[in-house]
Amino acid sequence: MASRLRSISKQISALRARAEVATGNALDWAFLRGSLVQSGLTPYETLLSGDPMSLRYYPPPYEDTIPLPNGETMSVQRKRHAVPLVLVPPLGVTTESFDLMPHRSLARFFAARGYHVYMIDWGTPERRHATLRLKDYSIDMFSEAIAEVRKHSGVDEVSLMGWCMGGLLSLMYAGGSGDTKIRNLITVASPIDFRSSGIPAMLGRIIQKPAELVRRYTPLRVQNLNPISLQMPGWVTTLGFKLTDPIGSVTTYWNLAKRLADREFVESHSTTADYLDHMLVYPVGVLQDMFVHALIDNQFADGIMSLGDIDADLSTIKADYLAYAGSTDHIVPIDVASKSAELVGSESSEFRVAPGGHMGVILGSKAAHEVWEPCAQWLDSRSDIAGVEHKQEKSSAAARTVRRMQSRHRAEDPTL
Repeated sequence: MASRLRSISKQISALRARAEVATGNALDWAFLRGSLVQSGLTPYETLLSGDPMSLRYYPPPYEDTIPLPNGETMSVQRKRHAVPLVLVPPLGVTTESFDLMPHRSLARFFAARGYHVYMIDWGTPERRHATLRLKDYSIDMFSEAIAEVRKHSGVDEVSLMGWCMGGLLSLMYAGGSGDTKIRNLITVASPIDFRSSGIPAMLGRIIQKPAELVRRYTPLRVQNLNPISLQMPGWVTTLGFKLTDPIGSVTTYWNLAKRLADREFVESHSTTADYLDHMLVYPVGVLQDMFVHALIDNQFADGIMSLGDIDADLSTIKADYLAYAGSTDHIVPIDVASKSAELVGSESSEFRVAPGGHMGVILGSKAAHEVWEPCAQWLDSRSDIAGVEHKQEKSSAAARTVRRMQSRHRAEDPTL
């Protein structure tokens, strides 16, 4: 009897402790939610500040190991590959896409994996940016960023890795800029064929016939409309994304309520919710180009996208190419993404499917094992240049940036 009472007492104490933790987490979530958000914590240096585009450099982590989404850790490699890696996020979201949390940071992972990591930051578009077009991003700003990467790294050849529209912009740059020094190109969940299936195909079917009639019988042209008068706020992007999975958008809060006693889960939920709630507006000029050239004309499915006075031709891309799609992605389904591997002119071109939806395939708990590490392994043998690594580590601007940031870090943390 006494042992049973002790057992009940322990259970009550455990429940009381759990309730106290849950209450504290609930109060933080309600009134101090910013303290729960874990995004954007990986150190970086801004190399280029434009309007709206800027460029970041992520040095190798100061720690000996970094955490991974599955609870494991990975040792930090101090030897760097010669060919720098440029991460290209989509438009419409913040750069936290690739630095969502310390254990789910693509930027931190590749910096720890032995790469000089750069990230293009497309900035926060405002009403005055409404006239920006696809060419402004995929050719003009992209070229400026890559020129700075080459200057900073001391190496002409680069690797590109883009998610969603970031991959599409990378393909446009590789196929339209005439840059012959792109050694490797990776795209993840990037739409190519807007007639295949999923949400892009549905939208394409809805507007196809009306668009044909408008073109045939009226002088109205979408691209001639004034972009500034059509500019929308960023919350429209957030609403559109959440409407792709309205049930999931609601049930996620039920999951939060059930796991309020789990601080790590509450932080993860708060970080992801903050990320989704702060999506960015698309410049209307970009939407006009995508509406006409992708949704209506489906140009990229034939391998060529019109970018004003130039064409982005995928058949001219000679870089080694690797494309991924998410197995449960309803925004960019497998057949919408897969055709890119057939259209590029690369001698080495490969398409793979990994677990996850549109976000999960690149940011989810399985992404490090299913996408990040396989991509790193694919890049490893393609990212070295004989005789360059030693020189790069000693005299490049990247090496000087690393030494400067390490000195700053040691000054801020006297225990090191």
